[in-house]
Amino acid sequence: MQPTHSKQLSSCRTLLGCGIFICSLLILSGCGTFSGKSGSSSRVAQFKQDTSVGTEDISIAAVGLVGVPYRYGGNNPKAGFDCSGLIGYVYLKSANIKLPRTIQDMSTKGKGIDDQAPAPGDLVFFNTTGGKYSHAGIYVGQGRFVHAPSAGGTVRLEQIDNPYWASRFTEARRLAASP
Repeated sequence: MQPTHSKQLSSCRTLLGCGIFICSLLILSGCGTFSGKSGSSSRVAQFKQDTSVGTEDISIAAVGLVGVPYRYGGNNPKAGFDCSGLIGYVYLKSANIKLPRTIQDMSTKGKGIDDQAPAPGDLVFFNTTGGKYSHAGIYVGQGRFVHAPSAGGTVRLEQIDNPYWASRFTEARRLAASP
């Protein structure tokens, strides 16, 4: 029994050490500064810090659809996707969350994350046509998001700090997973 107990003790020490290391990183990352400027460009600076809320499956599913053709009203990989169809498909297939069909209705779901660091799987909203919620995508980490941009295009992976997207960013929202 002694060798087994020794292995368990060593395993517990390793886990404890990893836990302390992760907590230290989280504490240190909290020491960074956040610019409270109201401009959209400064608001996307928070996307440089990645966090996890356990919804990475959503972002993985979204990245897997990069290259699927855009189609207005499309909501599956065979037919193609528009932005809301892509989001609805990914959330239903990877998290069993049924979302409304339109971006405006999706914007009422979940909770705005305001000044928190976004997590893979969060929804990101943009004002591309004059409405606060006229376009959306799925944040996948490292400052990137997946979306279905426009007619003639395909589902793409983009940098959120690209000047076009940064200037149009309106909000990020986090949807709680179904129990």
